[in-house]
Amino acid sequence: MLAVVAMTVATTLAACSSTTSSAPVAASGSAIPAAAFRDHTGVTPTTVRIGNISTSTIGLFTGASVGTQAYAAYVNSTGGVNGRKIVVDSTPDTYNDGAQNKALTQQDIGRDFAMVGSFSLNDSYGGTVLAANPSVPNVSVSLDQATNRLPNTFSPQPAVGGWELGPLVYFQKKYPADVLHAGALIAGEPSAETDWQGEKAAMEHLGYKVVYSPTFQITQANFTQNVIDMRDAGVKILFIEQMPESYASAVFQALDAQNFHPVVVLGASTYSNALVTASGGPSVVDGAYLEQALSLYLGGDASSIPAVSRFLSWVQKVSPGFKPDLYTLYGWASAELFVQALRRAGSNPSRGSELQALRSIHTFSASDLIAPADPAAKTPANCYIIARLVNGQFVRTGDPPVTSSTGGYRCDQPYFYPPGSKD
Repeated sequence: MLAVVAMTVATTLAACSSTTSSAPVAASGSAIPAAAFRDHTGVTPTTVRIGNISTSTIGLFTGASVGTQAYAAYVNSTGGVNGRKIVVDSTPDTYNDGAQNKALTQQDIGRDFAMVGSFSLNDSYGGTVLAANPSVPNVSVSLDQATNRLPNTFSPQPAVGGWELGPLVYFQKKYPADVLHAGALIAGEPSAETDWQGEKAAMEHLGYKVVYSPTFQITQANFTQNVIDMRDAGVKILFIEQMPESYASAVFQALDAQNFHPVVVLGASTYSNALVTASGGPSVVDGAYLEQALSLYLGGDASSIPAVSRFLSWVQKVSPGFKPDLYTLYGWASAELFVQALRRAGSNPSRGSELQALRSIHTFSASDLIAPADPAAKTPANCYIIARLVNGQFVRTGDPPVTSSTGGYRCDQPYFYPPGSKD
């Protein structure tokens, strides 16, 4: 059950701020409460406290807390922000306990300046607390769309439905005949099915033909029958971008056992250093593609993007031996977005000046760790990378150099919004 939640995420700098008591209006038309500019909760002369609530059951989203703490430790090693160290109050919640998440959120907003880097299965419950307290900044990647839409929520990778057209156009140009025989595997879980509808709409918009796209039970561990069925359906290119590694590796095993080799496309949820071994080795996975709006943050880009080495180094400093994942990156990027705004929020930051600063950040890439998005306008990234598994390693394929204006990302197509999704 828990691993499927990874399928719901995917896979995601303007004016200066001030500390005046004016109440600017967000893109959504919602004014920052005037009281927020007098609210210094969690701020002392030497520290700024932030809260993080991430689901810890079977360690699924522990990385979100680790990533947030890692970035805070990095910033603190440089002297903090305006002489203040960042203190992370990290509290795990438990799967399927919304009341706990709500209570923890209420607790944190009473002592912490902002919520930062949280990633929880229960965030819709905490979201009701944040909705009732619009002065509290929430800088996190949220699974709950209502929480995402709050004027006090800012995500380094906004989620709005739809899909990036760039990767789909790439595969259409490279495999024009194969995309007329496309397949996918979708978890039988509402959020995963909703995500697939956005991707499928984008495919059909471009002229793809999807010939096989069944849902599977979240308890499923063997995909042999699916592989047989997709071969019978004539699938030539298989999209499993929303599958976590544990499911994708089982698909690779079944494909190998059946000697069936369509083009395979992976995504942010699948990107893992454990994938190759779990699938059966390089011979099983080599040739598969990876498309994501993220760098090769697990090490592939360490020599070309300084932020990758910094991320990996500080994760090990705060949690030796921890294996970073997508949620670790989300925690780190959320903390970086929060700190960027805090630096603009003045020497005596208030929740209002932090919100004001966050509303001024229209381009954010976490120092090229992620594709640039617009947190202030809640606009997702339309840029991406293409990599391929070669000798068991993820290797970029023809992406621009990281020294380019796009930071190594392809930004050649718009983001696709299904009809009615922006209403």
